[in-house]
Amino acid sequence: MKKIIYISRNNKNLIIIEKIQLKNNININKIIAFFLKYVTIYMYEKGEFMETEIKNTESKMKSTITNLEQRFTNVRAGRANPNMLDKVMVEYYGVPTPIKNLANISVPEARQLMIKPFDRGILGGIEKAIFEANIGVTPNNNGECIFIVIPPLTEDRRHEFVKQVRQMAEEAKIGLRNIRQEANTHIKNLKLPEDEEKKGNEKVQDLINEYNKIVEEKLKEKEQELMTI
Repeated sequence: MKKIIYISRNNKNLIIIEKIQLKNNININKIIAFFLKYVTIYMYEKGEFMETEIKNTESKMKSTITNLEQRFTNVRAGRANPNMLDKVMVEYYGVPTPIKNLANISVPEARQLMIKPFDRGILGGIEKAIFEANIGVTPNNNGECIFIVIPPLTEDRRHEFVKQVRQMAEEAKIGLRNIRQEANTHIKNLKLPEDEEKKGNEKVQDLINEYNKIVEEKLKEKEQELMTI
């Protein structure tokens, strides 16, 4: 009587099953080959899972940067920027529609936006939508286009906005740290060999270093924009 260990796969996990084998003519080499085959597959799948986790982590960090950029856009610098109208939705045949889908938005002067609708019939609807969006500007309708003049910022207001964007940048960094912690937890749960887990953690750290640097660059750009008169 010999004790043989059989290996089987179930839901991408290895299950070790002990059975009693009564026959004496067992080919141990086949059993070893069988075992090595499925251990190799198992480790390959674990590696695949880690790479997927790294890709998902970077995708989340990219989304954090995109969100930061959108938040920065909402902080006016005293200059005209078509992006400040991104959240303005206009009722068009009963459907809320982004203003950029209904009109050409240009910057004829540094502190002025001109909105020229593709359909003049929607001019009043665009004007109403800008009022209701409460973005701190007043639209002027001349019957063909809508003009928006961006009021200049005072020095105190500029410094106040700089504090706001610094807080936004810090919140973005906190978000990145949370993403890193989540990724490292997922990698740990893969039960990889210690050296492989360490490599995964290092990849995640490289990502957060890269995206923290991007946050700093975006913040520096926004501060310069706000303080430029």
